[in-house]
Amino acid sequence: MTVSKKIVLIGHFGVGKTSLIRRFVENTFSEDYKVTIGVHISKKTITIPEGEQISLIIWDLEGQDDIKKTRPSYLLGTNGFIYVFDLSRPVTFQDLNSELSFLKENYPKIPVKVVGNKMDLVNKIYLKEHQTIFEPHVDYFVSAKTGSKVEKLFSKLAEDLI
Repeated sequence: MTVSKKIVLIGHFGVGKTSLIRRFVENTFSEDYKVTIGVHISKKTITIPEGEQISLIIWDLEGQDDIKKTRPSYLLGTNGFIYVFDLSRPVTFQDLNSELSFLKENYPKIPVKVVGNKMDLVNKIYLKEHQTIFEPHVDYFVSAKTGSKVEKLFSKLAEDLI
């Protein structure tokens, strides 16, 4: 029996939410940037280590510079969040504390994975310089372009949902 779980990707414009989903679902990457308007829904069924099959219904929401502006109806029935920011653009993670607090206050029982995307655009020195911002929150540094840790991110969230 396959269990379905709704996963919602949220974050600022241009952080790579759509690219992460494409990498995970289709194993592709495109340099072309297309703005998501409203919501785009994808689906992928995976098998977690325990042998269970999980159908991930993945909601790609349009980017918002303030998470509080996200339509509440898009978030109804969410089983897990992936909060994505762009490692190469500090404006996308400067309000990380308040945005994660908002999620925890309004959706306290829903797991959140925090992801710094575009790992291929930064180096270890840069990560160390921003360590105080990233360290308490970030679950994964990923790259939709190279595929680094994308599969692991979605698989771990799926395991956490069972």
